[in-house]
Amino acid sequence: MDKKYKKSIDLENFIFVILFFGFFIPIGKVMGFANMLQTLMNSSYDLLINTCLYIMAISVLTGSLAAIFSEFGFIALIDLILSKIMKPLYNLPGAASLGILNCYLSDNPSILTLAHEDNFKVLFKKYQLPSLTNLGTSFGMGLIVTTTLGALPIENSGKAALIGNLGAVVGSIFSVRIMQTFTKKFYGTSEMVMIDSIKDLPKNCRIIRNGSIGERFIEALLDGGKSGLNMGASIIPGVIGICTVIMLITNTPGPKGLYTGAYNEGVPILPWIGDKLSFILKPLFGFTNNESIAVPITALGSAGAAMGLVRNLATNNLLTANDLAVFTSICMCWSGYLSTHVAMMDAIGAKELTAQAIFSHTIGGLIAGISAHIFFMILI
Repeated sequence: MDKKYKKSIDLENFIFVILFFGFFIPIGKVMGFANMLQTLMNSSYDLLINTCLYIMAISVLTGSLAAIFSEFGFIALIDLILSKIMKPLYNLPGAASLGILNCYLSDNPSILTLAHEDNFKVLFKKYQLPSLTNLGTSFGMGLIVTTTLGALPIENSGKAALIGNLGAVVGSIFSVRIMQTFTKKFYGTSEMVMIDSIKDLPKNCRIIRNGSIGERFIEALLDGGKSGLNMGASIIPGVIGICTVIMLITNTPGPKGLYTGAYNEGVPILPWIGDKLSFILKPLFGFTNNESIAVPITALGSAGAAMGLVRNLATNNLLTANDLAVFTSICMCWSGYLSTHVAMMDAIGAKELTAQAIFSHTIGGLIAGISAHIFFMILI
């Protein structure tokens, strides 16, 4: 790649200084600069230990599973069986459904372990592969979100959570399809993903490892685990860098309303923006209380934090079953994508399309919430 050059001093220097300090100085004045710096460092540490290492462990497991699925032809079988469903819905090979399952059972980056398996990638066209980020993120933490919110002491909470899943499916379709309008322009629509190790692969064949069935199983298990480990490590800078800032402008002061420099503190700018947009969001989602607006806004940065808000709303009797359906769909479909999308697009080798992926998924999440509201009115 050719190097790019800029003048040492130009307009960009001054714009950066204004934007950078214009962002952190007001937050520092509210929190106290020492508290803000401590919160940034403590949040980064907490993300590394409790989030990134967890994702890395999940990536090792899913990487091993993906390698075994690839080695013994399960991916090819799923592609054959589900291609007639995945193609019309998502314009993706049937094997992409395994990515949905991976992320539903764990978290957004789990789909990347599949995306690095040669027998999986070779099924895709170049423009289709980056949209896996949007597909996987649409179902991130799905099982956790559904069971957690479906168990809240709200009438019809279980049914509402399941309806939220339907909304997430609709949102995922829009997110993937919108993303593909950008990737088609960037990659074209005809070129397949080329894998050097299997470029001469005969038609209707797959590559396997040498040795007996047992040896192939162990080697696939270890190779997949190593791939997952590398994948988990590669997303750490993006998760820590992006999520720390998102949490800083999403969270609230400490338990007594004071800033202490703890990891879970911040200035709730995103919820404030959501409150100002409530005149748009309330009719679309059917919310009954202004406090509900904070949940989808918080889900932009952290699905876990958003679920915490939902529990608080339920405790204060500010939650309806319709709200719960919408929260389930949005927490699943967005699932903190602002914190992971940048790292995932980089890891999948399409970081130049990160802005398009984020835009597409923003629309997909909104449609997921609206769809859940409509489904709830029809079905309940």
